[in-house]
Amino acid sequence: MIHIGKLIKQKLQERHRTVVWLAQRLSCGRANVYKIFDKYSIDTEVLMKISGILNFDFFKYYSDEVRKKKDEEPEKNAD
Repeated sequence: MIHIGKLIKQKLQERHRTVVWLAQRLSCGRANVYKIFDKYSIDTEVLMKISGILNFDFFKYYSDEVRKKKDEEPEKNAD
């Protein structure tokens, strides 16, 4: 299962940016950013904003998960 909040926090740290920096760009308070870090899922519009701000496609994680699950499914016989 994807924990998008942890992935966002990790990318923020990799970019050497602070919670305050992200909060300012999202036009929200630091507390809201910390809440995002705790979430397994977030609104797609917010995720689009964060992807743009951090210059990283967070939707990729979901696409990869869909492909992985599809590859794990047994072939269904079409009789």
